[in-house]
Amino acid sequence: MAMDDRRLETIIGNLLRAGVLTAAALVLLGGVMYLAQHHSERVKFNQFHGEGAELRYVAEIADGAAHFRSEGLIQFGLLLLIATPIARVVMAVVGFYLEHDYMYTVVSLIVLGILVFSLLHAT
Repeated sequence: MAMDDRRLETIIGNLLRAGVLTAAALVLLGGVMYLAQHHSERVKFNQFHGEGAELRYVAEIADGAAHFRSEGLIQFGLLLLIATPIARVVMAVVGFYLEHDYMYTVVSLIVLGILVFSLLHAT
């Protein structure tokens, strides 16, 4: 099946829509679960408590989401939201390659490299 610009735009649009809606649903589900579990806790605005160690690494976040822990679902939804535009660039690379548009393939690969580098070297 030949790839053309219209088909590529449709595929990328559907990918972005699915990624954002899935991420929003996961964050909403996790937020509702979190509020149901912690609704009676007193809020202390003068103290900040960061996330636990189980929410700092992708494997632990995925495990928390797989076990339907509210914080894990929220974090996994946020990871999915971050991954959505990266998946869009990957799809652009594949689509431009299938269209034999090598200049845009190279440009998309450069953008992908910058995205991956910035994610791996973020502080």
